Amino acid sequence: MKSIRLMLVDDQRLMREGLRTILELETDLQVVAEAEDGQAALDAYPAAQPDVVLMDIRMPRLDGVEATRRLCQQWPQARIIILTTFDEDALVFDGLRAGALGYLLKDVSGHELAEAIRKVAAGGALIEPSIARKVLAEFTRMTAPARPSQEQPSGQLTETLSERELEILKLVGQGANNRQIANQLFLAEGTVKNYISTIFDKLHVTDRTQAALRARELGLL
Repeated sequence: MKSIRLMLVDDQRLMREGLRTILELETDLQVVAEAEDGQAALDAYPAAQPDVVLMDIRMPRLDGVEATRRLCQQWPQARIIILTTFDEDALVFDGLRAGALGYLLKDVSGHELAEAIRKVAAGGALIEPSIARKVLAEFTRMTAPARPSQEQPSGQLTETLSERELEILKLVGQGANNRQIANQLFLAEGTVKNYISTIFDKLHVTDRTQAALRARELGLL
């Protein structure tokens, strides 16, 4: 199995060492470079050629948002996950606009972080539920004046969603996980998983955040 090559960018040495220790417990993850700020990350990236960069936001010399923007401009193939203690709205939107494919808070578990890295390395994107709600709220605010009617969106889908699928999609948009949806709708967790897979296929998306954003575009939420 090919290892996923990682770069850790954080101004706290202890944080970098802790992340390295946790991530290298996973047999498919390998830390190939570390940087103490955004400028150091820009300098190290060409030689390291990591598959995924874990980027802190608030750092000296060059912060994580600007470093993300410059990395994505110079190396469009760069895959960056912002990993930070801050969930301030402006920082979230700036980071995503700069080109980050993921935005996670540092209170995630080691397992969750490893799974996020694998998903982004495979070409996906991931935003944890609390952050996703902020993105959806901003997306709704920006697009509300031009929101389409409820009849038009269904016509834009190759397959319409059933009432149950719409019900589950609404809960996904609110940040609920499979277990929470199952408990609320009195369904088996496996059944919810199957429904969500079908919803993804109908919306032509690959993850929950994309599904919620697509549903907003279509006026389904």
